Amino acid sequence: MKFVKEEEENREDYIFQKNTKTKFGTGFIIIVLILLVIGVVASGLYFELF
Repeated sequence: MKFVKEEEENREDYIFQKNTKTKFGTGFIIIVLILLVIGVVASGLYFELF
């Protein structure tokens, strides 16, 4: 099984395909996770001070 499939490859045993949708989705998920971590840290600091 291959992890990343190039757009021009003809195979069906892959997890991700290297195309625009996958790159956008990966970037979006990473940004959301970073924002969640920042929110947790900020709320922890806020509740610790008050």
